[in-house]
Amino acid sequence: QAQLMESGGGSVQAGGSLRLSCAASGYFDARYCIAWFRQAPGKEREGVATFDTGDTSTYYADSVKGRFTMSQDRAEKTLYLQMNSLKPEDTAMYYCAEAGGSCMFYYPPESTDFGSWGQGTQVTVSS
Repeated sequence: QAQLMESGGGSVQAGGSLRLSCAASGYFDARYCIAWFRQAPGKEREGVATFDTGDTSTYYADSVKGRFTMSQDRAEKTLYLQMNSLKPEDTAMYYCAEAGGSCMFYYPPESTDFGSWGQGTQVTVSS
């Protein structure tokens, strides 16, 4: 079974940057989709980005497009979410999640489609 662990969260001021990491271990399909979700208190979980390990294609929600970037270190089996120009509304718990196969099956990403999840890492952006 796939296991995921996030790190890299923290507190920054608006306009700052953070890089979240999602370290993967255990069994994975040859091709899988990694997504970043976030959930703020009192709000629904939102899928903000995906990375397809097969063709390295990415998806970004409109709320983060142009500011967030996903990348992969294939050798380390680690996915990254680079977050720039952070805004207070980006404050949330961030989770990475995995689903087998291409990300094209999970467009836009819905939390119910992803079976393996990390424990989350908190991001707080102050104004």
